[in-house]
Amino acid sequence: MRVWADCTAAAHPLVLRPIVERLREQGHEVEITTREYGQTVGILERLGLEHTVVGRHGGGSMVRKGSALAGRSAQLTRWARPKRFDLSVAHGSVDLAVVSRTLRVPSVQMQDYEHAGLQRKLAWKAARRVLVPDAIPVEAMVEAGAAEEKLVRYPGLKEDYYLADFEPSPRVLSDLGLPELGISSDRMDDRVLVVVRPPPETSEYHAHNDLYEGVLDRLATAEAAIVVLIPRTDEQRAPAEGRADPRLIVPAEAIDAQSLIAYADLVVSAGGTMNREAVALGTPVRTIFTGELGAVDAKLMAEGLLLPLEDPAGLELSKRTSPSGVQNPRDASLLVDGILGAVA
Repeated sequence: MRVWADCTAAAHPLVLRPIVERLREQGHEVEITTREYGQTVGILERLGLEHTVVGRHGGGSMVRKGSALAGRSAQLTRWARPKRFDLSVAHGSVDLAVVSRTLRVPSVQMQDYEHAGLQRKLAWKAARRVLVPDAIPVEAMVEAGAAEEKLVRYPGLKEDYYLADFEPSPRVLSDLGLPELGISSDRMDDRVLVVVRPPPETSEYHAHNDLYEGVLDRLATAEAAIVVLIPRTDEQRAPAEGRADPRLIVPAEAIDAQSLIAYADLVVSAGGTMNREAVALGTPVRTIFTGELGAVDAKLMAEGLLLPLEDPAGLELSKRTSPSGVQNPRDASLLVDGILGAVA
């Protein structure tokens, strides 16, 4: 069977990697497309996943988003038509939904946030199957446009599946020059390693976030802290670099963020995936996400695994005492079975 996977954001190569590997192990032919957006292409390259780059992100404007969607979908239609795919899969790619519907290719969408915008809802309507964590109530997905008979609800976090075979590499620390700043993989140092992720400013579900700059201001006053900020876009990179703080590191290219999180003492993130990666790896995490709270994060908060940060001045910085490692590894074959069920 010929399968098409589309990666349109930095988390997608990570999510789809074990799925692509298992599909290929079963003898299916899988082709991957992506777009120029943040670190998405760089992460595909780091993971060794061959891909075709088509188009780029339209930015935060709805008009530009619509224009980019139309243009990229047209390009992808020309690319995909002669390939005669039997199935397509993505984690929220609206372009894939449009092209699959046009070419009558059964599509599967994965998602772990039920409050996404109009475009994402249209993708769910177009999909033959929608895979979501079982923390999201059926009625919430139905209200968002995914009919109940389409839903495949899986246990745990999506991060539990793609991190199941994960082993942190200390190379990320040396690549960032952290040993010279007093950060090592054996945790015998005194510096506190904090990983920061800015808000998803180009997403429809993003709300204005004053906490983010407040967090950077708070960390700038903490002499013991070493901060690695992982920007989503170049527009976020420039002002962070402009702070000219030697203890604030902004990687110039895609890095092994999962290993960095595993070695970190604390993660502070305004997004979703990095928060849940921290939970999956047992790293303390504070969320500064200001959008509508999703069911997955609400469950993690209720369990005390994800803590909201309302006042950056109160951010506590200390060395973590718990060991890092995958907390609840899960077999991605379960997800593959759900995906293949779309053409069964």
